[in-house]
Amino acid sequence: MGSYSIGEAINLLIERSHWKPKIIAYRMSEEWEEITGKTIARYTRSVDLQGKTLTVYTDVAALKQELRFGKEHLIERINEYFKETVVLEVIVK
Repeated sequence: MGSYSIGEAINLLIERSHWKPKIIAYRMSEEWEEITGKTIARYTRSVDLQGKTLTVYTDVAALKQELRFGKEHLIERINEYFKETVVLEVIVK
C-alpha cells in the first residue's frame, strides 16, 4: 500500500464512497454566483443537479430565454469551473 497526502486520501475517499455527486451538487448551489455571475444568480430561484442534468429555476421570463439560448455556454462554464464534466444537459424551469 502506497502513501497518500491528506488531499489525495480525501479525494480517494470521496471517489470510493460515492459522495462526489452530492458534494458537486452542494458546491453548485453554494457557488452559483461565482459560476454564473451576480445578475444570473440574483434572479435564479434555485438549481438542482441530478446526475449530469442541471435544472435551473427562475421566475424571470427574460432569464429563462437567455439561459435556454445559452445552454452550451453555461455547460462549458460550469465544467470549466469544476475542471471536469459535471453537466451535460441544462433544463430551465
